[in-house]
Amino acid sequence: MGLFQRISTLFKSEANAAIDKMEDPEKMLNQSIRDMQEQLNQAKAQVAESIAYEKRLKMQYDKAIEKAKEWEGKAMTAVNAGRDDLATQALERQAEAQKEADGFYKQWQQQKAGCDKIKEKLKTMNNKIGEAKRKKSLLVAQAKRAEASKTIHETLNSMNDGAAFSTFDRMAEKVEAMEAQAQASEELAVDYASGDSLENELDNLKPATANNDALAALKAKMGKTNAAPAPAHGEQAYGGQYNQQSQGNLANISSWDDL
Repeated sequence: MGLFQRISTLFKSEANAAIDKMEDPEKMLNQSIRDMQEQLNQAKAQVAESIAYEKRLKMQYDKAIEKAKEWEGKAMTAVNAGRDDLATQALERQAEAQKEADGFYKQWQQQKAGCDKIKEKLKTMNNKIGEAKRKKSLLVAQAKRAEASKTIHETLNSMNDGAAFSTFDRMAEKVEAMEAQAQASEELAVDYASGDSLENELDNLKPATANNDALAALKAKMGKTNAAPAPAHGEQAYGGQYNQQSQGNLANISSWDDL
C-alpha cells in the first residue's frame, strides 16, 4: 500500500468516525422516513400518469370499436340498397377500424397490466413506510434507553474511581479530628478550673465524720450506747437528772406533741 493511499484511508476512517459520532438515531430515522415518503409521493405521481395513459388507451380502443361498428352498419345499408360496391368499400373501412381497435386493445391491456403491477408495488411501499414509522418509534425508544444506560454506567464508573467518595472520607476524618480536639479542650478546661486534681481526689476520700460524732454524742446523752464518751465537767449531774426526769415523763407521753 502506497503512502498516499494510506493517508487517504486514514482520512476516510477519521471522517467516518466523526460522522458516526455525529449521527443521532432519531434524526437519521426521521430523515430516512422523509426520504421514503418523498419517494412514495413521486411513485404515486408516476402511477397516476401511467393510469391516466391507460385510461386514454381504453378510450381510444372504445372509439375504434365504435368506428368499426359504424362502417359495418354502413356496409349493411349499402347491401340493402343494392350497392355492393359501396358495401365492399365500407367493409374495408370497417376492417381498418377494427385493426386500429385491436392495436389500441393490445396497448391498453399492456398498460393496464403495468399499472396493476406498479400499483401493487406502491401499496407495498406504503406498507413498508408504515412499518418503518412503527419501527422508528421502537428504535428511538431503544436508542434513548441505551443512551440513558450508558450515562448511568459512566456516572457509576466515575464514582467508582473514588474521587467523589474520597472527598467524603477526608471530610469525615476532619470532622472526627475536630470533635476529638473539642473534647480534649473541654477536659483541659475542667481540670484547670477545679484546681489540683490530686488534692481534690484526696479530699473526696476523707470520711464525713462530723455527722457521725454528733449522732454518737446524742446517743450517749440518751444512754443508748455502751461506751459513751466521758461527759464534760458539769454534764454528769445534768445528764443524770435529765435521764431520771425523762424516764418518768416519757411514761406519760402518748405523742410527739406531749413532749
